[in-house]
Amino acid sequence: MPFFEPSHDPGSNFPELLRRMGLSADPSVAGMVDVPHATTCVALRYADGVVMAGDRRATSGNLISHRSMEKVVQADRYSGVAIAGAAGPAMEMIRLFQLQLEHYEKVEGATLSLEGKANQLSMMVRSNLPAAMQGMVVVPLFAGWDERREVGRLFAYDVTGGRYEEREYIATGSGSLHAGTVIKVGFRTGMSRDDAIDLAVRSLWEAADADSATGGPDALRGIYPIVATVTADGWTPVDDGDLAPRFATIAAEVRTR
Repeated sequence: MPFFEPSHDPGSNFPELLRRMGLSADPSVAGMVDVPHATTCVALRYADGVVMAGDRRATSGNLISHRSMEKVVQADRYSGVAIAGAAGPAMEMIRLFQLQLEHYEKVEGATLSLEGKANQLSMMVRSNLPAAMQGMVVVPLFAGWDERREVGRLFAYDVTGGRYEEREYIATGSGSLHAGTVIKVGFRTGMSRDDAIDLAVRSLWEAADADSATGGPDALRGIYPIVATVTADGWTPVDDGDLAPRFATIAAEVRTR
């Protein structure tokens, strides 16, 4: 054990003490292990509900670890989750979240309210805080159709489990600044389904153009972002056959600039 003279008080900062002793207490050490990370996801409201979208790329450091990861996942009939952060803990969190919603419905004979679902996910994000402090951060988006209010709702989270409802749109992940800016400029209240999907895919295009961790559409491999809508009719994925011409239109516009 080290011995300190009165004039060399170690103080109350334990990480600083370890640094003085030549030991590492840097939490960034966890970053030395390159685990797959999911990146950019967005969600926005439109006239009939919400649109959720996410790119398909997962990165490990400077490497592309997966090209077709599904970051936007159905939670139950009227809600979905989009993930950004450490892929392994995020997928485990989603599976547990889906199981809890299904279990509640079977036990109670009724679905949990959208507010309750958002609160449940908040507690799960909070429980991941110790892992997040070691670099395994998971920051999801949650969106769905509120059957009681008959309106689409959006929820964002921080790493401590803080839950924040957004009125128009949300974006998370490494490309969220670029994607969020595109949606902010193009968003209009009461948008149609087609306009909302177009805005979502355009935001992912611009994010992929500026952020190396965000994957754009891969026509060669037939890989396009995951896009889905949640309305009074429930969760509805958007087919790749619908997305392909939308991205082709964006590509044509870019070539004419």
